[in-house]
Amino acid sequence: MSLNFALILFVLLIVTGVVWVVDRVSLRPQRNQRMARAAAEFDAGRAHSVRAASGEAEAARQRQEAVDRAGKMPWWVEYSVSFFPVILFVFVLRSFVVEPFRIPSGSMMPTLQIGDLILVNKFSYGLRLPIVDKKVVPLGDPQRGDVIVFRYPVDPQVDYIKRVIGLPGDEVAYINKRLTINGVEVPITQKGEYFDPDRVSYATLYSEKLGEVEHNILIDSHRSPEVEPFGSFPHRDACQYSREGVRCKVPAGNYFVMGDNRDNSADSRYWGFVPDSHIVGKAFFVWMNFGNLKRIGRFH
Repeated sequence: MSLNFALILFVLLIVTGVVWVVDRVSLRPQRNQRMARAAAEFDAGRAHSVRAASGEAEAARQRQEAVDRAGKMPWWVEYSVSFFPVILFVFVLRSFVVEPFRIPSGSMMPTLQIGDLILVNKFSYGLRLPIVDKKVVPLGDPQRGDVIVFRYPVDPQVDYIKRVIGLPGDEVAYINKRLTINGVEVPITQKGEYFDPDRVSYATLYSEKLGEVEHNILIDSHRSPEVEPFGSFPHRDACQYSREGVRCKVPAGNYFVMGDNRDNSADSRYWGFVPDSHIVGKAFFVWMNFGNLKRIGRFH
């Protein structure tokens, strides 16, 4: 859906941009000539009789009407010229600076709630050409603990949001609900119970530290640790599944991602890795939640 909107916006930009250029180069000078000719014809013809019959103000009004009629733009030119700067601004902002997204599910709870409207930094990991999503200016790479928006590898028309767990070359294991990266267990601290409205049940709230990023996660101790992959996916042979969980070696140019709501998230454990080419940007700010204004602010 995001790609379709970007394509529609791009087409509108091209169409209105072409009309704007044609108007500047050709149509506007022609209108100016017609307006000047209409003013001259009025002054040479009707101006004297209108002044004599109705006064100077009425003559000025009729003269302006004649000029306006001569300079009137076709509706398609008027709309294109008016909307082109707005479309250009939105296209540049959305393509290279920030893009808004809405959180549709509870897979990132408690960090992000259903209904959160978030902003995604589009240049954190480099500038990409719109539509084709080709990186042309590398500015950085996703770091462990970043929350990223990406095109779902199974269906690139759909946008997903998850947290980066494994970087290229990492060995990531999620065994018996404990996360280890390159053989080192990621530290967690229990903080209490958390009511998950998405499942209408309680889960245990933990604090987890990934690199320099400390955040909260949810773990349901009553759920089985077994992971069933959705099927075959690229680099499927890099993962080994068991009744205790999954262990993967992250391929070059790919990332292993998981949701903070560990037992209610369809992520890399199930459908594989996120290629760098699918990454949209880094999520960093909740700009609105109409059901809870206290949600507004930065998150990690």
